[in-house]
Amino acid sequence: MIPRYTRPEMASIWEPQTRFKIWFEIEAHAADALAELGTIPKEAAKTVWAKAKDATFDVARIDEIERETKHDVIAFLTHLAEIVGPEARFVHQGMTSSDVLDTCLNVQLTRAADLLLADLDKVLAALKKRAFEHKMTPTIGRSHGIHAEPVTFGLKLAYAYAEFSRAKERLIAARKEVATCAISGAVGTFAQIDPRVEEHVAKAMGLVPEPISTQVIPRDRHAMYFSTLGVIASSVERIAVEIRHMQRTEVLEAEEFFSEGQKGSSAMPHKRNPVLSENLTGLSRMVRAYVTPALENVVLWHERDISHSSAERMMGPDATVTLDFALVRLAGLIDKLLVYPANMQKNLDRLGGLVHSQRVLLALTQKGASREDAYKLVQRNAMPVWRGEGDFLQLLKKDTEVKKYLTDAEIEEQFDLGYHLKHVDTIFKRVFGES
Repeated sequence: MIPRYTRPEMASIWEPQTRFKIWFEIEAHAADALAELGTIPKEAAKTVWAKAKDATFDVARIDEIERETKHDVIAFLTHLAEIVGPEARFVHQGMTSSDVLDTCLNVQLTRAADLLLADLDKVLAALKKRAFEHKMTPTIGRSHGIHAEPVTFGLKLAYAYAEFSRAKERLIAARKEVATCAISGAVGTFAQIDPRVEEHVAKAMGLVPEPISTQVIPRDRHAMYFSTLGVIASSVERIAVEIRHMQRTEVLEAEEFFSEGQKGSSAMPHKRNPVLSENLTGLSRMVRAYVTPALENVVLWHERDISHSSAERMMGPDATVTLDFALVRLAGLIDKLLVYPANMQKNLDRLGGLVHSQRVLLALTQKGASREDAYKLVQRNAMPVWRGEGDFLQLLKKDTEVKKYLTDAEIEEQFDLGYHLKHVDTIFKRVFGES
């Protein structure tokens, strides 16, 4: 978490004060349930809420206590006792540290997911708006980086919209999976605490009870959560790389918005670089970097160890903060993207009609040529065009073997750009539910 790539809304979820506030709420809700069950005095539970509900926890004081105790939860409980007084002895009855830590982490992850889902909505809105704007703007499709057949720029954005729609569905599922609570005590047997306490705390914190925990909530849930963030980051990078390619000088079909007073290079005043897209590539790498430790955290010794703890203290805030920033940046990038249809058409025409080669191939087979012969006829007329030696349409018309199958008019018919775009409405309806 560094300020350069951090939005305050997400950062606040991971601040120490927020964490201690959640810890307090978990303990206080547990005290309420214990009081209702007659395990602790009801007045004690009321006192805990009355004295600490609006408290600002002294982070420095907690850190000071932890330096002596070498235990973060004990340090917090000691500080809480300083605020609450004698009734604090009824706090944390039958609970273990992981009950507080794991439940808190899942609260934070669900809150982070809610922000990320809102971010995804912004990305989807920007993609949809620009996709419909350029639904029928023709551009060249590329395979292996080489001109293939015509598409539209709107379709390129529709690809991304469909991908981020799937990302949203996955994140909703990951949020649900990680939204569990464990108040089950040492080794998860409820020996020292009634399961009804867990049910009460879970409901109060917006979670559901973990069906079975050990001394920790199973980390396969968290592995799926961070893996989902990693997949979303890859989707961010996919469209960022596409934009970076389109902004290359030799291509220049689209480019990032360049604001008044912006500078592209300390040495070359003419430069307009795809810095936002390149930044998104770097940020995506960082989010994905946390997937591996999340998967490795699944493997803990017996009922509990803390090999996962140090990793999660970094990956929780870092992955969510970084992806949050990246998604908001991507939404702005798409919304303000400069698009150059004239350059798209220029590139589309650059190979002298070769993009229609498949149509000619199929037309020949429809007129009786074998596929092998048709391929040879089309390819031998295409290769000179690659070398800048003529126009594909004219070469085909001069080829006597091609003319055995197709008239000039039939050859020309295969060069209709609109033919390639006839199902754009169908695709848009599949993606957006409307054309």
